[in-house]
Amino acid sequence: MNRLERAVLVGVCRHRFERIEVDEHLEELGLLADSAGAVVVGSLVQERGPAHPGTLLRRGKVEELACLARERQADLVIFDEDLSPSQVKNLEKDVEAKILDRSGLILDIFARRARTREARTQVELAQLRYLLPRLTRQWSHLSRQVGGIGQRGVGETQLEIDRRLIRRRISRLASDLQEIEKERDERRKRRSAVPRVALIGYANAGKSTIMNLLTRAGTRVENRLFVTLDPLVRRCERGGRSPFLVVDTVGFIRKLPHHLVASFRSTLEEAAGADLLVHVIDASSAALADQMRSTRVALEDLGHADDPCLLAFNKIDRAPAGLVDRLATEYPDAVFLSAIDPSQADLLETRLRAGLLAARRADNLVPTAASIRTAWALARGSES
Repeated sequence: MNRLERAVLVGVCRHRFERIEVDEHLEELGLLADSAGAVVVGSLVQERGPAHPGTLLRRGKVEELACLARERQADLVIFDEDLSPSQVKNLEKDVEAKILDRSGLILDIFARRARTREARTQVELAQLRYLLPRLTRQWSHLSRQVGGIGQRGVGETQLEIDRRLIRRRISRLASDLQEIEKERDERRKRRSAVPRVALIGYANAGKSTIMNLLTRAGTRVENRLFVTLDPLVRRCERGGRSPFLVVDTVGFIRKLPHHLVASFRSTLEEAAGADLLVHVIDASSAALADQMRSTRVALEDLGHADDPCLLAFNKIDRAPAGLVDRLATEYPDAVFLSAIDPSQADLLETRLRAGLLAARRADNLVPTAASIRTAWALARGSES
């Protein structure tokens, strides 16, 4: 059995009022490290002050990090910031441990979890786009200086060959992904007659648990980030009522690498084709507001910020005292539930049917709060 890698986490606090946020981000980085199969053995935060362009950390902090890594026998150091290739090289030399940034860690998790052809294609495409600018000149056996009569053309460096091969592979993967998207569009058209509800939200908010609650799909559920990478579509047809489709999607996260946002656009388009979005929120999270904001920004980036959407606050059984009452006052049209409680299924289904009815009556325009309340009342009345 392979030994788990021992990781030290590193954050950078640029302003005094950012420290709480930096600590929250490091806690999430620890969850990402756990999802990747590492055990966190320590953390370090650089407080206010100028960052060193060559290492991101000031000289004294680099030495402190090296001592901490040796003391904790860490073979991996993970930064909560994106690092340049030169910064990684300098840090690995000084710290004598493997250096990884947040984007690289997320890409590694996606590579481990991808199962379908589409997910594997998307992950490889994202990895190569991440790798291309990070190729360094590690080859000296070929040089532009090699030349002379009969030798012209031999001067292409191994670095340039690697770049050319990677660009060619990127082009091929992008083409493959377009074909996969066409196949997905065809499947979506065949399902268009059935209403669709898409579960979106921050990673580990409980989307897969809600999917199981509604459809008995038996979806894998873990208290880890990015357990779901491939979109899953299942029918909800409880109690003999007309069926609708439920789509479980990959979760959003802070600082999601833009390579992944681009590569996973087609996967998230499963949500875009839905009649109703359900924004699932972890009511027990201390970073609730930040997570809601991250999801809204991601939807804006995808061009779907104005789609019909129902807020679903999950894990209310673990929420701090009084928080649910405050949220109910601020978001009167939201639904509040604990998805691990089977008795919550009827409440959630009723609200989803109300949202679908309001969205369809508005011809796919954004339903107003009043229209959702009216549709909810109609849906409840039809079941009584």
